Amino acid sequence: MGADSERNRLDALQERLQVLEDKDALRALLVRGWRALDHKDWDTWSACWAEDAELAFGPWKAHRGRRTIRDTVIAAEAPYGAITHHLLNTHFEVRGDRATGVGHLWFVGVPNADEPGEHYDFGGRYEWEFVRSSAGWRLTRQRLGVTWSSGHDTVGAFR
Repeated sequence: MGADSERNRLDALQERLQVLEDKDALRALLVRGWRALDHKDWDTWSACWAEDAELAFGPWKAHRGRRTIRDTVIAAEAPYGAITHHLLNTHFEVRGDRATGVGHLWFVGVPNADEPGEHYDFGGRYEWEFVRSSAGWRLTRQRLGVTWSSGHDTVGAFR
């Protein structure tokens, strides 16, 4: 095997490894962010977004800009006594410093944490776009469509 062939093989291996590392970093970004949502740690969650990001969510109009997205989500989720965001079936495609992803959400909102049997749930499909920044991967666009819901949104957060 010649030196050029060996170099090409190592370059290809390095590229494949980088894609795997990027996919792991994207998954970690979402897990960190959505765990922060569950704890109402708005700073950690909003740091997952690019400054000029866009959020499109079923019942809402599209929102642009990290601060606007943060304020919108705080207004919707802060009234709940407890919340959980379950990310399921995630898949990512990486192309250099850009990436896309899909996944599913199962959201559970409990208005009163002392009455966990009373809750509002919904689920749907996520579509994400990401960019690699100097601080790591950031969300540039998220689209979430609501496929199903159960219970009543008694706090009126998702109307």
